[in-house]
Formats: sequence, C-alpha cells, structure tokens
Amino acid sequence: MPIDLRGDTHMNTIPFTRSEIEDLLFEEAALLDDWKLEEWLSLFTDDARYLVPSTDLPKGAPPEGNLFYISDDRFRMGERVKRLMKKAAFAEYPRSKTRHLVSNVRILAQNNQECRVSAAFITNRSKGGVTDTFIGSSEYSLVRQDDVIRISSKRCTLDHEALRPQGRISIIL
Repeated sequence: MPIDLRGDTHMNTIPFTRSEIEDLLFEEAALLDDWKLEEWLSLFTDDARYLVPSTDLPKGAPPEGNLFYISDDRFRMGERVKRLMKKAAFAEYPRSKTRHLVSNVRILAQNNQECRVSAAFITNRSKGGVTDTFIGSSEYSLVRQDDVIRISSKRCTLDHEALRPQGRISIIL
C-alpha cells in the first residue's frame, strides 16, 4: 500500500515521532548485536519483507527478476533465524561479533497507518581474525499495530562497489 507523500495535514498529532522511530531502530541494532534473533524477528509484521539487493542494482530495483543477496518474506526470515541459531550453521558458528551503528534517521513520508523511514548504517562483523565493514542505507516501512510500531519491510542497500572476494553476508544487516 503506497504512502501518501502529502501526509495528513488535518491531524492534531503526528502518528510517528522521530524519537520512537530511532528507539525502534536502535533496539533492532542492539538485538542483532546481542544475537537475540528471535526477539529481532518479533519486531516485524507477519507479512514483512527483508531485502538486500546486489551492489550493482540501481536503487529501488524490485527483487522479481533481479539478483538479490537476500530477498526474504516473513517465513524465510524465520527460517534464516532458525538456521543461524543452530550449531550446524557453519558460517556463523561460532557466531560473528557484530556492531550495528545507525544514524541519519529521516522520516520520508507518513500517514495515519504507515511511515517510510531511511537511515544510514555501518555494520562491523568480526570473525576468525577478519573484520568486514558493511556500509549503506536502509529504508523501512513501519506500521503501528496495537500501539506498537512494527517493521513491515526493510531494504538494506550496500554502498560497496562489490563485496570483497572472501566477504559474505552471513549476518543480518
């Protein structure tokens, strides 16, 4: 459902505040760094999407017909969390140490039900004596459900020209 970029100018209150949006994004980062993946998953709606396009795609390219590093619906997100929590997930056992930094949070559009937000991110991943740094921007669609803000979509666009040859995205950005 598209968001009306004009917003609702007749409202007496703003449905989403920058402070509560930042709190949600900072909480998401903390949950990922603490490897609390099931709690992270609970931040999302039942129909959520999580997308990480390849580095050569133009901004906004759809996952249909294009190669994405990650193109998960809510079910696949749940399966990803289950795999990452198992010892059989060799790419992440023992798990990586990560530090997710979120900044430049901007509200792009909102109406009574939805809010579109962008943020810059830096995610450091250390494992096996190697530290990879992923930089980029995330775009979120947020909804309020029973007075709780949930993520209905998250798209992480990497600013890299390419991933280094031995680099891989085995973590959640």
